[in-house]
Amino acid sequence: MDATAFASAPNPSHAPSSSSSLSASYSRVLRFSVRDPWRRRRGQRLPLHALRSQRPEPAPASASHHDVVVVGAGIIGLSIARHLLLHTPLSVAVADAAVPCTGATGAGQGYLWMSHRTPGSDTWELAVRSKQLWEELAAEVDGLGGGGARERLGWMRTGSLLVGRTSEEMATLEERTKALSQAGIRAECLSAASLHALEPELYVGHDGGAMFLPEDCQIDAFQAVSLIEKTNGSYSSEGRYMEIYNDPAMSLVRSETTGTVQGVQTSKHILYGRKAIVIASGAWTRTLLRSFLEPNPTLDIPVMPRKGHLLVLDKFDKLKLNHGLMELGYVGHQVAKSSGTPLSSESSEDEHGALSISMTATMNTKGNLILGSSREFKGFSREVDMSILKCIWDRAAEFFPTLKNVHLDIDENTEIRIGHRPFMPDGKPVIGSVPDLPNVLIATGHEGSGLALALGTAEMVTDMILGNPGKVDFSPFSIKDRFSVDKIAHI
Repeated sequence: MDATAFASAPNPSHAPSSSSSLSASYSRVLRFSVRDPWRRRRGQRLPLHALRSQRPEPAPASASHHDVVVVGAGIIGLSIARHLLLHTPLSVAVADAAVPCTGATGAGQGYLWMSHRTPGSDTWELAVRSKQLWEELAAEVDGLGGGGARERLGWMRTGSLLVGRTSEEMATLEERTKALSQAGIRAECLSAASLHALEPELYVGHDGGAMFLPEDCQIDAFQAVSLIEKTNGSYSSEGRYMEIYNDPAMSLVRSETTGTVQGVQTSKHILYGRKAIVIASGAWTRTLLRSFLEPNPTLDIPVMPRKGHLLVLDKFDKLKLNHGLMELGYVGHQVAKSSGTPLSSESSEDEHGALSISMTATMNTKGNLILGSSREFKGFSREVDMSILKCIWDRAAEFFPTLKNVHLDIDENTEIRIGHRPFMPDGKPVIGSVPDLPNVLIATGHEGSGLALALGTAEMVTDMILGNPGKVDFSPFSIKDRFSVDKIAHI
């Protein structure tokens, strides 16, 4: 999941009851830790939504020339820049309205898992290839010493457990285990007894169990981005890399004679891109494209912000986890009302505000417990909803009974992450050139898989720019014939 939260006054209509084990008065809610990269990195306190919506006063724009301009400094945009710098002689500029990890990238759990992937699906080969590239990067970092991938990437080969609690869910897990095994992924289906040996504090009942993927990994998004930024920055002295943050893109720069796209106008700069302009702006891509392509009404990429909450408990010692965990319902998402009413059985999510809660649980290298996750369509709202946090906590307690005896004070050593996954209605990222604008490429719509798919996406975009055949088939992610105003009207 993506985007980092900023404390704002919660909606009092969603206040939890006084009997809740999740306690915090709304007069105190601004004091809990909500991850705020601006304060740590740039001294900037302005909320991201304000940064993105601002239209600064016109100022004389400085111009610079590059081979590729990337709009968006999330994990996708920065990874594209990295791949271009490492594997081509091209120069790259990256521009963003904010700073790295203030979008979807900074609000996720960091898992690089195959357990919820489906062999043969349109995204399968991209997921496999991207996981391979992360493995190669981790091995490379390990070879450098100095703490290796664990210290520099937050890398942990924890393995993943996809958990079920009913005989029906176990039948599904057995089918998934067989399919993944046939696709070359190490996978094992565990009974409740076998699962208990791996995770003693996890409760799934007598009929439950899990699918175990021992090769699945997790990383820390902030550490990964820091490493990628350092790599990219090392090319600055050669004149091949430039980064411009807190400077929103305003429009495309076109040739007055041919109409060809030549670059991007930001609030302070004109960035010319000789070979390509790449728009990797996550959930903001649709709005940005509309402003870029006006008055062209023939293309509308329906990427939407899908809001999510994560609860992070610093150095939590009341529960021990040996693996990353996810309930099977994550794949289909379970529906709950934002008022905190009991969760219903697994069902599809209603687009118009219905809340989906699924248990995910990881422990990072710092000993922090990360619990999730929620999904809902609330526009670009960054409001912290305490009732959703209660749902997340209560859902986790169904799987980890120990938590039912833990009184959680939301003000105490707690971080809340709120983000906006770039959701696509057809479930696939958009990676490819804009029809009639072959030098303008889009890379967005990864929803909660941006981190996992980033390196494969970067390789794919690089191959597209160079005109090379890809290691992964481009066609499932193409824009051509996939979107139009008429098609969007029916979504």
